[in-house]
Amino acid sequence: MGPVRVLLADDHAVVRAGLRNALTSLPGLEIVGEVGDGRALAEALAQLRPDFLLIDVAMPDFEPVATMRRTKVEYPALKILVVSAYDDEAYVIGLLEAGVDGYHLKDQPLADLQLAIQRILGGDRWISGPLVDRLVHRRPVIPMRTAPPLTRRQREMLRLLVQGCDNRKIAQTMELSVKTVEHHLTGLYRAFGVDSRLEAVNYAMRHPEVFAASGYEAAEPEIRPEAALTVLLVDDNMRYRQQLSRLIGRTYPATLLYEAEDIAEAVRLTEQVRPQLALIDVVLTEEDGIQCARRLKAISPTTRVVLISAYPDREFRRLGLAAGAVAFLDKKDLDAAAVRQVVEDALR
Repeated sequence: MGPVRVLLADDHAVVRAGLRNALTSLPGLEIVGEVGDGRALAEALAQLRPDFLLIDVAMPDFEPVATMRRTKVEYPALKILVVSAYDDEAYVIGLLEAGVDGYHLKDQPLADLQLAIQRILGGDRWISGPLVDRLVHRRPVIPMRTAPPLTRRQREMLRLLVQGCDNRKIAQTMELSVKTVEHHLTGLYRAFGVDSRLEAVNYAMRHPEVFAASGYEAAEPEIRPEAALTVLLVDDNMRYRQQLSRLIGRTYPATLLYEAEDIAEAVRLTEQVRPQLALIDVVLTEEDGIQCARRLKAISPTTRVVLISAYPDREFRRLGLAAGAVAFLDKKDLDAAAVRQVVEDALR
């Protein structure tokens, strides 16, 4: 068995040098690369395929929680140890919930860092001693009885927030002013009873139901339902997702509609809500909708997956059905009758 391949990520060269020196005394490790910002990290992960990531998440071009969550989805075998000067509870908990394997404070002894690496490689998780005491004795959070209902705009904004978008990116995506985004985020924080972006993201992770849109909301003329259905729409085009949501809502209002624009988001929602039906676009920007279907079926075998595409192709159809999809539909054929048939099949 070869050495454990380690990638160092910190925006300070002197810190990376210190981490490198700390690792030299540990046998079986090989440092395969060093990076100093989020973009370089993404490239290094794809090119080097390390086994272990030692990272200070306070780097340029990097949103900690969303990126770590996405990284664990894309590289599930990768071990991640965060080494940071920040000891904020919401920050630490957010990263642990995102899937990192350990959180180590920079002011702790070198021997503790080496022990943390060994423990994580052995299959354990690690939290620095001072953080353990604080987290154990933290004030319990009194949960809200139910998650507050959100408008479509708030849900879309929250979804972008979870992806790590800053206010300017949210404004650009939603075609709003930055001030309007700030105003809506303030209202969102108030609805959740939180004070920061990170706390809002953590709340959303604990309450996935906030992302669900009622079919009654999507269907402007109200129609009474026969039975409830949970539906996940996976498409990288926000406008098409909204169009399809309205079509499903009008055709069958008794739905809880969830939206995802990439595989990482679709996987997270499937793990949380186990949708009965998933409609997945075959082409997701630079990702593969067929791979997405395969991932979702592995998580939730009972989910009925229907692949959709603006470019129907026999090979796509063959691969999609092999991945577990029950149907392959041309987007231009998705009308009310087709949607009702898909929904009725899912309810059988």
